[in-house]
Amino acid sequence: MKISILGSGTCVPSLERSTCSALVSAGDSRLLFDSGAGTMRRLLETGHTIQDVTHIFFSHLHPDHVGEFVPFLFSTKYPKEYGRRTPFSIIAARGFKEFYKNLQSAFGGWIVLDPGIMEILEVDADGPDRRDFADFTVETRPMEHTDQSVGFRINAGSKSFVYSGDTDYCQDLIDLALGADLLLCECALPDENKVPGHLTPSQAGEIAALAEVKKLVLTHFYPECDEAPVFDQCRKTWSGPLDLAQDLMEILI
Repeated sequence: MKISILGSGTCVPSLERSTCSALVSAGDSRLLFDSGAGTMRRLLETGHTIQDVTHIFFSHLHPDHVGEFVPFLFSTKYPKEYGRRTPFSIIAARGFKEFYKNLQSAFGGWIVLDPGIMEILEVDADGPDRRDFADFTVETRPMEHTDQSVGFRINAGSKSFVYSGDTDYCQDLIDLALGADLLLCECALPDENKVPGHLTPSQAGEIAALAEVKKLVLTHFYPECDEAPVFDQCRKTWSGPLDLAQDLMEILI
């Protein structure tokens, strides 16, 4: 698997960090995790287009994670060489179909795709769930952020990747990440700026240690993190391989 960091930031505009997003290449599948502002441009910078995306995973429905869903759909309808001809799937917590229906009330037919192009698969936001695909299996668990927040674990062959989405400290993330090759974990603010619904560096490190992951990459940085010793704070609780995400970083597992 190859993981490309499309965005390592948040809702706060930044020239260096687009909103939190990642692209995972697993076999012939291209898995997009969240799609906030800047995602499609970063996707192009990795050498991919929206037509390459086979699956989209939405961790929750906050604007910095779904903000480019409407532009993605609108671009997909472009009638010439950019028009979508192959199907793709969306995997998100229960309630996403209703969310899409509400978007149609605002945008009408501009975001309604031809039959058979887009499939929406809803997973449980109250407990563990699982879906099987040709190149991979996805496991999900609820996260501590909103009522519709889920984290994802991708198992492809002998490799495993975990995307936390936004979350506070929770046992479900530890269980989801158990033994994973890579945990891409949100780390919104430094230890001294802890807020509900988000993790700090030392908390993310503790989760990685308890889950015994092989590598930890921190992401979803608010500007305060760029002025703080985030790496050192994480080292209080995690001694294993560690990176701080940067836009367009690539990781092979």
